[in-house]
Amino acid sequence: MFKQLKNIDSAFQHIKKFSIFFLLANVVTICFGIYKFCEVIRQERQTVHILYNGKVLEAFASDKKSNLEVELRDHIKTFHQYFFNLSPDDKAIKASMAKALYLADQSAKKAFDNLKEQGYYNNLISANISQEITIDSTRLNINQYPYTFICYATQKLVRASSTVLRRLVTQGTVRDLNIQTDNNPHGFLIQNWETVLNADLNPKAHEPI
Repeated sequence: MFKQLKNIDSAFQHIKKFSIFFLLANVVTICFGIYKFCEVIRQERQTVHILYNGKVLEAFASDKKSNLEVELRDHIKTFHQYFFNLSPDDKAIKASMAKALYLADQSAKKAFDNLKEQGYYNNLISANISQEITIDSTRLNINQYPYTFICYATQKLVRASSTVLRRLVTQGTVRDLNIQTDNNPHGFLIQNWETVLNADLNPKAHEPI
């Protein structure tokens, strides 16, 4: 009789161990399935299909941090292009400046007001001069926040009688606004912006503006 009870108790222990193992195996399987399902959903959300020239193309989304340097450089480039690419037209200048000032703080507005008070834009219009800028390079430091930058560029002033080239160097910091808008698609703001150097490369080729 005691032997039978011992066998029953042993069988119960085996069944108990098997049940616990089976339960744990099911929990692990379910958790793994949920993890893989969430991963698939996340990957699907990062995949975007766009229609271009009648063809469906697949694109992948990425977060801002993975492209931080690229976005910072493009923000800085865009601001400088809006601020310095000017045509001899008052409305065009105002429209370009309005776009530039969305990308920077009061330091850019102060620089614009100073140039305006000095008659710089009126001289561009009266002399029928077009101004263009080419960004040569941008030095970034993303190891500290706000991010610091130095922008090296070349200005070209085109008039009927001559073309003048100028070396332009500016510097400032960039703050992350954590919000993107139509007027500021990168969501950055340039701060403490100033011109370090703006010198003619061929000073004898023209009369001062």
